[in-house]
Amino acid sequence: MGLNISEIISRKEIEVAELKGKILCVDAFNVLYQFLSTIRQPDGTPLMDNQKRITSHLSGLFYRNINLLSEGLKLVYIFDGKAPVLKSKTHKIREENRDSAKEKYKEAKQDENIGLMRKYGSQLLRLDDGMIEESKELLEAMGIPVVQAPSEGEAEAAYLCRTKENVYASASQDYDSLLFGAPKLIRNLTLARKRKTYSGFVEIKPELISLEKVLNSLEINLDQLICLGILIGTDYNPKGIPGVGQKRALDIVKKYKQPVIIFKNVEEQIMSLSENDQFDWQEIFELFHKPTVIDAGFEFENINEKKIKEILIARHDFSDERVEKQLEKLRKIKEKGKQKGLRDWF
Repeated sequence: MGLNISEIISRKEIEVAELKGKILCVDAFNVLYQFLSTIRQPDGTPLMDNQKRITSHLSGLFYRNINLLSEGLKLVYIFDGKAPVLKSKTHKIREENRDSAKEKYKEAKQDENIGLMRKYGSQLLRLDDGMIEESKELLEAMGIPVVQAPSEGEAEAAYLCRTKENVYASASQDYDSLLFGAPKLIRNLTLARKRKTYSGFVEIKPELISLEKVLNSLEINLDQLICLGILIGTDYNPKGIPGVGQKRALDIVKKYKQPVIIFKNVEEQIMSLSENDQFDWQEIFELFHKPTVIDAGFEFENINEKKIKEILIARHDFSDERVEKQLEKLRKIKEKGKQKGLRDWF
């Protein structure tokens, strides 16, 4: 679900080429769900192997990451660990949405409505432990480092961006990364470069969002941005405060400034919510302000072609020819890296 502050956030469209040579910490779960929902058959069913095991996520990780690696990007995938207890509300809503989508998909299938089947089919899937572990396995075989976060992947990615000089930005579709203090956020990185609309295809470019520029343009600080997010609704309090949208929330945090005073002035509205939707703002504030993170290290290892083929071709029936074609791209990337390394000695 994630935080939505798109109406008030300044961002800049960039070319993928502008990220060449830069290390990006990718929010793995965000990207994997993106692949599951977008890489599908026309009727909404995911890609599957001969044993009906889902492979949409593996297809996305392999083909789209190779395109990014070919552009000279250096990717590090950050995986979620144990979710905070407060996130259970979001998980419950997601489960309810899946149940609803399942019923609507059945109806669309009976009516042979391919468009609606694709729409609701994209909302049905969830990641299981096997899919997660196999994703890690494939990424590491591709020479892409994997970091296991102790809790929220976005929080860990933001921490690494703040503390490691060689990390350029976090990559995620969610704006929550900013509340965790990511200095730079890249959106649309792993999306397909073109999206089909009713009027034809439109080009999708990566977006660069600078936390410093966001705070300056809104004339607030990070604590106030966290408060703004809580007022609107986060994964820890999905409903937020009804009637308080992005612009209204901005007005409130700018008027009252201090977190305690901000929430004192909306206390009545919070208490008027149903018991299930009420929230302790201080508890949520601390999750963003002091998340559980580790000082994780990572290294860019060699590509393991044998392992890639075992996962994709032997295990999941990917096309030998297509995989080989992509591996040739990986070899060229590796060779470029070696040549660059040699030049560094002269």
